[in-house]
This record gives sequence, C-alpha cells and structure tokens, in this order.
Amino acid sequence: MFPQRLTDGYRAFLDDRFPREKNRFETLAEKGQSPEVMVIGCCDSRVSPEVIFDASPGELFVVRNVANLVPPFETGGDYHGTSAALEFAVQALRVKHIVVLGHARCGGIRAFADDTAPLSPGDFIGRWMNLIKPAGERLGPHGGDLDSYLPRLELAAIENSLQNLMTFPCVRILVERGKLQLHGAYFGVATGVLLVRDPDTGEFKPAVEGAPGPVSAFRAQEVRE
Repeated sequence: MFPQRLTDGYRAFLDDRFPREKNRFETLAEKGQSPEVMVIGCCDSRVSPEVIFDASPGELFVVRNVANLVPPFETGGDYHGTSAALEFAVQALRVKHIVVLGHARCGGIRAFADDTAPLSPGDFIGRWMNLIKPAGERLGPHGGDLDSYLPRLELAAIENSLQNLMTFPCVRILVERGKLQLHGAYFGVATGVLLVRDPDTGEFKPAVEGAPGPVSAFRAQEVRE
C-alpha cells in the first residue's frame, strides 16, 4: 500500500500549494526549467535544500547523495549519477552557481570516521565514502575525540568536493571565465544556522546577520554545532 503519509501530504499540496502556484507549474511545464542554482546536498532526510532556502518549484536544481560528495572527474567505471547531474546542470541548464551543502551530524561522514564494518558484502556506502579520504588525510587522525573531529571533517569534505568540482573541464572553464561560481555551505540541523564559505579566506561564516547560534567565523579545524 502506498504510504498514507505521502497520500495525506499530496492531498494537502492539492488543497493549498498547488492552487497558489498553479500558474508557475503551468509555465514550467510549457517552457521547461531554467534554475540558476545547483545544490549538491546530502540525502539525509533532515536537510532538504528546498526547505532550507524556501525555494519555489523550478528555482533549484538539486542532486542529493550520501554526504553531499562530488567525485573527481573520470570517465571509467559504469555509473556516474552525480557527475551526470553536474554535466546536465552546467552544460544544458547553464546554472550560474553550484552550492555544495554539507550539514552537521552527517551519518555518512561518521561512518567514514568510525571505520565501521561494511553494511553489506557489496558495501556501496563504504566505497562511496572513500571519496572523503583525501580530506581525512589532511586533517589527520581523530585521536578518539569524535565530537570535535566530525564537524571539522564535515567542513573538510565540503572543501574536498569543491576541489573535485574543478577537475571537471566544463566547470573549470566556466569558473575561469567568470560565468560560474562555486560555493560551500554548512547547515546546523539543531541550530538552523547556515554557514557560507568565504572563497578568499576559506572561513565559514553565518549567511545572515542575526542568525541564531554562533556568530564567529569557522575554519575546518574549528567548527562545531
């Protein structure tokens, strides 16, 4: 049976949001999408980009995976879901911004840091999380203090994904021409604070003044929720 929660949610959508945005949906159906922003986020159910940024249909092109990771450019292997979405966003939709949106309390990041046993014989998650290895090597061992280490690794993983984005020729060329901007952001699940990376200093600072929670700037070595 189809989940009742989804049926109830859809009914609420039909009764409220759809009538209010009916013209927008009709325009999107007729003319297609033209979002200016791509968000690469985590598939964690607590971190929805559309909710965090109060986005309307058609405003954000979103791809989500475990731990909001971007793999480096390569053409081998068989499946490249994130890379394919990236290519489509940049070359077909011509987005002007790409945001790597990390978050606090990330289960995927913790799985890498804990070095736990595989969830299955295939261990898709374990192999996927190996993409974080360069960031982990730069930070060094956690020394048993995961409470302090995990937030730093979450930020370092964002930095690593931004670096991997620049290995894609279609991204690098547009960035160098000033037609595409890359951004790092970090959402505090418990606090609601959004930190945005300063491209000049590498610091993560609150996106808006007066936001709840911490107000100082953070680097990957310092941040904690």
